Amino acid sequence: MTDEWRGWQEAAETALYGDGGFYRSPEGPAGHFRTSVHASPLYAGAVARLLVETARELDPGPVDLVDLGAGRGELLTGVLAALPAAGGDGLAVRAYAVELAGRPPGLDPRIEWCAEPPPRVHGLLFANEWLDNVPTEVAETDADGITRYVLVRTEDGTERLGEPVTGADAEWLRRWWPSAGPGSRAEIGRPRDEAWARAVARLAGGLAVAVDYAHVREARPPFGTLTGFRAGREVRPVPDGSCDLTSHVALDACAAAGSGAGAPPELLSQREALRRLGVSGERPPLALASADPAGYVRALASAGEAAELTARGGLGDFGWLMQHRG
Repeated sequence: MTDEWRGWQEAAETALYGDGGFYRSPEGPAGHFRTSVHASPLYAGAVARLLVETARELDPGPVDLVDLGAGRGELLTGVLAALPAAGGDGLAVRAYAVELAGRPPGLDPRIEWCAEPPPRVHGLLFANEWLDNVPTEVAETDADGITRYVLVRTEDGTERLGEPVTGADAEWLRRWWPSAGPGSRAEIGRPRDEAWARAVARLAGGLAVAVDYAHVREARPPFGTLTGFRAGREVRPVPDGSCDLTSHVALDACAAAGSGAGAPPELLSQREALRRLGVSGERPPLALASADPAGYVRALASAGEAAELTARGGLGDFGWLMQHRG
């Protein structure tokens, strides 16, 4: 790490994925923030049901389950455990954890650990909070109305404005995130569009799903969303490897990029997606409390976890981008 001024994309790439970067730390993402995967096993159960549904639409035979940005394999471990209850008992699954960090000890041997997804995916490709960690450039409109790249100093996160945004980045902003005037900011999501298009292009048949903090063109945040997380707390984003660096995803732009790979998109909220998959958050009937007290307590706990996963103003507002192919 140095004190040189760099664009946010380069600085974040090094801070997150370089030698000694944040995502190479032994504790992994779960040591710093809580995702839907960590909130409840109901999430893995829902993904297991989605995998079974996807497999039924494909030719008989083994089905792939690819987790992009797998952390320490928590989602895949949960899905494999949930498959029998999801109707997937006997389903032959090839599970791939795509992650730059090393394979954690004790991981289920059925899970293949790899730095890149397989070249041909036949099944379900799932990216839970992956795109928000694909680094992007940050742009800000100056007092004269000129949109410029934001430069950052690695050692302390101090920012200054750099050269005007031009070329493909400027075109992306014009199409997907027009300036809201002097002082407004944007994360230039072109690298995420390209990353998602590459991932979807590997899907020979089945379903690709991206789940993330999201916004669409009609409701972009005027000052951007770049932030940091460390040990469960939101912190000032400093690209020194000590914290996560994340920003919300323009999922509508990613959807258009995935459509270029031949996959029609569907955008919906996590609340809608999980309800389709049987996670509703509804309380169990009170009559169950007297008929089966232990069962009532278990159902009540499950309803509480489901409510967290589908809550408005929380995890339920996450975006799900679903793209079928083949």
